[in-house]
Amino acid sequence: MATKIRLQRHGRKSYAFYSIVIADVRAPRDGKFTEKIGTYNPNTNPATVDLKFDRALYWVEVGAQPTDTVRNILSDEGVYLMKHLRTGVKKGSFDEATCEAKFAAWKADKQKGLEAFEAKKAAEKKEAEAARLNAEKKANEEIAKKVAEKKAAEAMAKAEAEAAANAEATEGETTETPAEA
Repeated sequence: MATKIRLQRHGRKSYAFYSIVIADVRAPRDGKFTEKIGTYNPNTNPATVDLKFDRALYWVEVGAQPTDTVRNILSDEGVYLMKHLRTGVKKGSFDEATCEAKFAAWKADKQKGLEAFEAKKAAEKKEAEAARLNAEKKANEEIAKKVAEKKAAEAMAKAEAEAAANAEATEGETTETPAEA
């Protein structure tokens, strides 16, 4: 029986997530499968992969052929690196402890890279928030300046109107005073 490691689609339209399964080549995409070894959710950033590492390694070692996407997933999770290291142990190039040490070093380096990615993403988000806040402050200052100019113009117009009214009142008093005399 020729087996494949492939994705089985689940989810709704435009929001797919996948099961990583071992299936016969002739079985339909979402049909019968031999074993479920994990899940893959491409909707998150970065994509979420939950994998039974030892079962995936077993199936790769016995010759199950992964699809292109699954090959990338397995490679990112380190299954192919571990297969390579185990082949070196079988050939006698190094021992099991060295194999585990190399894999642990690779895993630590990968984790460091993921943390750096998360830190960079958080810094970009913080910078974007700061830029948005500065733009909002600038817009608010411009609005406050326009409001202050408008209030100053209204106050000036009111003062001019009062001055004109006072001028008319004093002019009226001066004209009435000679009439009484």
